[in-house]
Amino acid sequence: MSSDIIIHEPFETAARQKVAVPFGVWSFLATECLFFGGIFLFYAYARWHGGEAFSAGAKETDIWFGSANTFILMTSSLTMAIAERATKEGLVRLARWMLWATIGFGLAFLVVKGFEYRKDISEHLIPGPHFKLEQGPAAQFWAFYWTVTVTHAIHLTIGLGVVGRLLWIDRRGDLAPHATTAEGTALYWHLVDIVWVILYPLLYLVGRP
Repeated sequence: MSSDIIIHEPFETAARQKVAVPFGVWSFLATECLFFGGIFLFYAYARWHGGEAFSAGAKETDIWFGSANTFILMTSSLTMAIAERATKEGLVRLARWMLWATIGFGLAFLVVKGFEYRKDISEHLIPGPHFKLEQGPAAQFWAFYWTVTVTHAIHLTIGLGVVGRLLWIDRRGDLAPHATTAEGTALYWHLVDIVWVILYPLLYLVGRP
């Protein structure tokens, strides 16, 4: 089992800190759900009124890039879960390797997304004067695509920083007592994964048999 949990201010007991940290993270995640909920509401409205033209825009996404990134991100969710559990059990070496693996998968996601963006740009799939498709519902889809994927990438980058903080703590050799911090980090990382699981069918499967 892990060593005693380090108590940070303003908490007086480990039990209170253990409850307060997840509660605070869940409260933050609730605001994130409201944020993404508004974006998804726009998507639902645009798809309802866009009909076939909206689906035609969706067919231009590259399902191979999307599927590869889904696999990468779901694997990172597994490594993050193992890292959290290993931290709680005092298995610092395993936790360390799983944290590095999580960062590796997160960076791989961004690299793949970069290649996908390059392909999208080369095919003029940015709404504007040189947009490949007709303006209207198709442009609305691609406006959603760029907005939500860039927003997701920003959240993922923040997640990489939060995971990296755990590795920074590990440099001092005291990762095990920070199990509560690891739990909060894992909750945030899983939010990023869940949002992508929702985005994948909305972006890559619409209009496809």
